[in-house]
Amino acid sequence: MADTVKIQKPTTAPKRAPTLYFIVAIKLLKGLALLATAAGIFSLVGKDLGDLFDQFLRWVHLDPEHRFFQNVGDWLDTLTAGNMRALANVTLLYGLFLLVGGTGLAFRAKWAIWLAICESAFFIPIEIFELLRRHAPATEDHPHLFAHPKIGLLVVLALNILIVWYLLKNRQRLFRHH
Repeated sequence: MADTVKIQKPTTAPKRAPTLYFIVAIKLLKGLALLATAAGIFSLVGKDLGDLFDQFLRWVHLDPEHRFFQNVGDWLDTLTAGNMRALANVTLLYGLFLLVGGTGLAFRAKWAIWLAICESAFFIPIEIFELLRRHAPATEDHPHLFAHPKIGLLVVLALNILIVWYLLKNRQRLFRHH
């Protein structure tokens, strides 16, 4: 019997991808933050939010009688327990969605890249609509929080476009081993 030598093909290890790891970290951090937010919202169901807001303002030494804070307090009084539960449930589900997608990207699962691309691309038309939508000019009664409030939205839009572009362009290289 002749001895046969088996030649093993070298396994191709996944290529290093610091940008992918950055996207994974952002998704996991957002997911954890949303889970914590959902837990906080669930803990507030059935409580007097206007009173809690007033106590918080006094704790941070802000004037709860200021018109802006009064408007926020009045709005908080309109929230029902059902609205709070619905908001907490949506926040919880989206947080879990981000955690699952981020974990899948970390393990370079092929389905995860499409999940990340679709999730990031989903918000692009909404962000463009919000950028193009006209807002009434600020008055003294309703001042804008920032001098240019759309800059933050523009940054988020640019990041989402970059994430979609990066993942589409590099999906074969990053997820080849599957």
